[in-house]
Amino acid sequence: MDEPFLTTDRPTVSGSGAQPLTASSPRAPALARVSALPWLLFLVVTVIAAWLAWRQFRPADIGDPLATSLIAFEKQDKLTVFSAQLAPVVSSDDARLFGLVKSKQVAVIPARVDYTIALDQVGRDRMKWDAANKTLSVRLPPLTVSRPNLDEARAQYLREGVWITRDAQDKLTRDNTRLAEQIAVEQAGNPVLMNLARGAAKEAIRQNLAIPLQVAGYGEVKVVVLFDGEPNPG
Repeated sequence: MDEPFLTTDRPTVSGSGAQPLTASSPRAPALARVSALPWLLFLVVTVIAAWLAWRQFRPADIGDPLATSLIAFEKQDKLTVFSAQLAPVVSSDDARLFGLVKSKQVAVIPARVDYTIALDQVGRDRMKWDAANKTLSVRLPPLTVSRPNLDEARAQYLREGVWITRDAQDKLTRDNTRLAEQIAVEQAGNPVLMNLARGAAKEAIRQNLAIPLQVAGYGEVKVVVLFDGEPNPG
C-alpha cells in the first residue's frame, strides 16, 4: 500500500486580485509608512519638548553688571551702616519764688544715633563698570545721621535743692532732654565717628555688590566705593 505523500508547500490563491504580500508588493511601502507615522510623531513631540525645556532652563546671559548691582539695592530705600551709643551729660537750673527757691538737675541720658545711606539715590549715574579690570566704581551720597533716640528709662539723675516742686522737676527733666538731644547731635557729627561710619558704609556696600556679581557669573570683582567729594584713587 502506498504511503501518503506529505508536502510542505502552502496553497496559493489564484486570481487577478490576490497577490502574495512581498517586499516588492505595491502595498508594502504604504504599510511601512503607516507603521512609521507614530514614531515620527513621537520624535517631533520629543524634539519640541526638549526645545521648550531648554528655553525654560537654559543659563541666562550675564547681562548688564550695573543692572545686577541696582537689583541688589531695589528692595532697600536706605541702609543702616553704623550705630553709635552716646551718653550726653547735661544739667539744668530752675528758680522760683523770685529766686528764693533754686534747684538743679544733672542728667546722663544714653542715646543712640544711626548712620544711613539713601540707596534710592544711587542710580546708574553713580556707577561705572570697567570690564577690562572687572572693577565696579560706586559714588555714594552723604551719610544721613538720624535723630538721637534717647533712652530716658536708663537715664541717671542727680538733683540739688532744698525744695524741688513737681513742676520744677518736670521742667528740669524737659530741659535736660532737650539739651541731651542737642549734644547727641553734636557728638554724632564728630569727625572720628563720621570716619568710622563712612568706613562701615563702604564695606557694607562692597559686600552688597560683590556677592550678587559673583553669583551672576562675573567671578572675583573689585568694588571701589567713594563718597561725594572724595577723590578717585590714583
